[in-house]
Amino acid sequence: MFQVNFDPEMLRQIIREELTAILEEQANPYYDLPPLLTRNELKQLLRIGDTKAAELLGREDFPVFREAGVLIPTDLLFRWIVQHTTWIDHNSPNAPLVYKLMRQVPT
Repeated sequence: MFQVNFDPEMLRQIIREELTAILEEQANPYYDLPPLLTRNELKQLLRIGDTKAAELLGREDFPVFREAGVLIPTDLLFRWIVQHTTWIDHNSPNAPLVYKLMRQVPT
């Protein structure tokens, strides 16, 4: 008969190391972003070119801080994206409540 002996603490350590590795791989890159993005950082983040960036920056509802040049507040950018994304509304009627509430947050 096959018998296995293991140390529970060793198993915990292995699980902890694997979870840490997974979390590091899945780390949210947005935490590394500055509070204000430049035009070039916006283009790089959204993977868009000059034309689309100019179009976005020219919109009245797009969050831009112009008092110090053209800077985009990162938190307002992501809020704007959520508020202007309608795909989930049309394709997932059972969208999580958190997402629906995020869309209702005033800018």
